[in-house]
Amino acid sequence: MVQELWAGGDAYEAYVGRWSRVVAEEFVRLLDVPAGRRWLDVGCGTGALTGCALRVASPAHVIGVDPSKGFLTAARERVPRASFLRGGAQALPLRDRSMHAVISGLALNFVPDPGRAAAEFARVVTPGGVVGAYVWDYAEGMAMMRHFWDAAVALDPAAAELDEGRFSLCRPDSLTRLWTDAGLGEVRVHAIEIPTAFTDFDDYWSPFLGGVGPAPGYVMSLSDERRRALRDALRANLPTAADGRVTLTARAWAVYGEATTSPR
Repeated sequence: MVQELWAGGDAYEAYVGRWSRVVAEEFVRLLDVPAGRRWLDVGCGTGALTGCALRVASPAHVIGVDPSKGFLTAARERVPRASFLRGGAQALPLRDRSMHAVISGLALNFVPDPGRAAAEFARVVTPGGVVGAYVWDYAEGMAMMRHFWDAAVALDPAAAELDEGRFSLCRPDSLTRLWTDAGLGEVRVHAIEIPTAFTDFDDYWSPFLGGVGPAPGYVMSLSDERRRALRDALRANLPTAADGRVTLTARAWAVYGEATTSPR
């Protein structure tokens, strides 16, 4: 992952963390892992999914792994019952077959080699254990970002190189293939869609000034004049109710499968 873009836990919470928490709960329930199991959250960020697993699944223990010091600091404060380790998805700091459930939320598309990461997930899970992940549907279903990048590219065609919609992994067929190639069985993909309601335009726009993530990073790279132009374009085009509220939707794709007796 790009460390410069993923350093501030509080900024991430304001930007997308508050929405990822809602997706996380539905995702954990979808996996239906029995109580008393050992869980690993890869790319745990500020601990949204880690904390959800603790609340919903009654695990014996949850470990979170992330390469960002800033995120890990925030996660340790927010989820003191879990353990956290610094590390990357492509080389997990855990023994073979040591976890009953391996999960990852909104991280896989930022890993340089997702295939290697999926193979690591399969390596550390016990035979018969569950491996699951979810990613935003950046191309179509993540409306807050889709509106943003459409406006940004209209003003600056070069911004298309940063648009998360370019991630080919964030599609059902790509996720299915990734899990199957890692040697996982009974692979399924499920859509999780949630409302994302903003009290007014500032509630939508302010998190983009935090600098955490590709879109906020792009905003903060602009001159004041170009930033104002982007803000005004968004204000003009976002669907806004008479009371000023902006109500959008966010869709994530969840993939999950079962570890075989002979992980690759």
